[in-house]
Amino acid sequence: MDQGRESRWEKDAMTVEIMFALVTAGALAALVFGVLLVPAMAVGVSEPAGKGLLVVGAVLAGAAAVWRVVRVLLRFDARRRQGR
Repeated sequence: MDQGRESRWEKDAMTVEIMFALVTAGALAALVFGVLLVPAMAVGVSEPAGKGLLVVGAVLAGAAAVWRVVRVLLRFDARRRQGR
């Protein structure tokens, strides 16, 4: 077999890992966004504070999603390089 090319199994494993990273990143982003906004909605905040929480929630959710994708893919790459 050609040493420089990835096998079909390796490509499939990479695709599964990317999809796992994206799905879990979306779930984490929704969770972070919800944890920040649900209590604020339950208590009832003023208009400016509500908009501020919306922006902060979106930024934190986006950051959490990016962090999750990077973490999962770096861990996958480290395992792949070890031959696992």
